[in-house]
Amino acid sequence: DAAWRRLRLGCATGSGFADVLSKPTSGKGESTSRRNYRVRLALELLTGQPEENSFTRKAIQTGIEREPFARARFEEETGHLVEEVSFIKLNHMPVGCSPDGLIDDDAGLEIKSPSKAVHLEYLRLTNQPPAEYVAQVQGCIWVTGRQRWHFVSFNPDFPPELQMHHIVVQRDDVFIRRLEDELWRFTADVKNTVREIEQLIEQRRQLAQAA
Repeated sequence: DAAWRRLRLGCATGSGFADVLSKPTSGKGESTSRRNYRVRLALELLTGQPEENSFTRKAIQTGIEREPFARARFEEETGHLVEEVSFIKLNHMPVGCSPDGLIDDDAGLEIKSPSKAVHLEYLRLTNQPPAEYVAQVQGCIWVTGRQRWHFVSFNPDFPPELQMHHIVVQRDDVFIRRLEDELWRFTADVKNTVREIEQLIEQRRQLAQAA
């Protein structure tokens, strides 16, 4: 777990792609979620310390506990064998993702273990993942060079027929090009934020020496 966090240090990752793409409600400037993510990654680079993501620890733990059962259920129902992998990082920019699995040579897997109410909402979806996960799924397709992604919502509290909901998402190159463009801008902004913080540190040091 510590090694996995170090690999992700300062990288824009799948779970943050939606923040990178988010726009401010006013239509001008930078959204709050993008700004927060930008500063978080800049501080990770400066301090060498990864920050916990914004999800509650309980939600993270629930997902970790349920993921093996969801993966096994997926393999049983679909016949696909899932290869578990760690963090996959691009060579040309500080961007990566942590798929919940890779399938054959052209697909991957994302597993979510939402609350009962949210799982019920997901059961109504037919051909697209929830809007909040489109960037993550398409970003994983891009980073891994795949053609499709399996999105699974799993909640064992439902009747057996409804515990797993499975959607196959096809690669969207138009969306991916937009995401890549935004990530280039975002990573440049993170670097500028690092420089800004370093300048502030130097100013404080100079003031302390002059006092």
